[in-house]
Amino acid sequence: MRKRTESDVYRWITSYGGHKPSIDPSAFVDVSARIIGRVTVEAYASIWPMAVLRADSAAIRVGRSSAVLDLALLEAPSGHPVILDEEVLVSHGAIIHGAQLHSRVLVGIGAIVLDGAVISEGSIIGAGSLVPPGMMVPPNTLLLGSPARVMRETTSEERDSIALQLQELLEKSKHLRSQVSGSSAKIRKQPQ
Repeated sequence: MRKRTESDVYRWITSYGGHKPSIDPSAFVDVSARIIGRVTVEAYASIWPMAVLRADSAAIRVGRSSAVLDLALLEAPSGHPVILDEEVLVSHGAIIHGAQLHSRVLVGIGAIVLDGAVISEGSIIGAGSLVPPGMMVPPNTLLLGSPARVMRETTSEERDSIALQLQELLEKSKHLRSQVSGSSAKIRKQPQ
């Protein structure tokens, strides 16, 4: 029986064009997720089952304490990096394609945010909504529809709910990390 190598343990992390993903040791990345190219996952962030982060053209950054949930796709096409600032929640099946999301933004289940869109702090994109390319969303805004339209300001309760959901995900990710055995439990920062 051959000895396990680092490429066996980290086969869900793929270099591209000389860029190897960088994952903070405190982050959680499920083994079924795919991380490709110029991706940075910062402290306490979490990447959930079957999420795909593909940075083979431009870079992707998942900020501190942000969460990318099951089956979400983040892709950074040429000229359009994906930037998730601190405490961003990307829900199940959402697609972020070349967009920037500021702190405490929630992207609802199945929502799509396209190239060059900028979603300001405290905003919520409703489930199934489509944010068109280049849309600039003001802070604390609720967006709904396809194409997404500004409906109203988010409430303080809605914004607090984002933080509570992220705290719950952090606790779950800590539990899951503690359940993983062997060398795959330790995710080391990858050199650039």
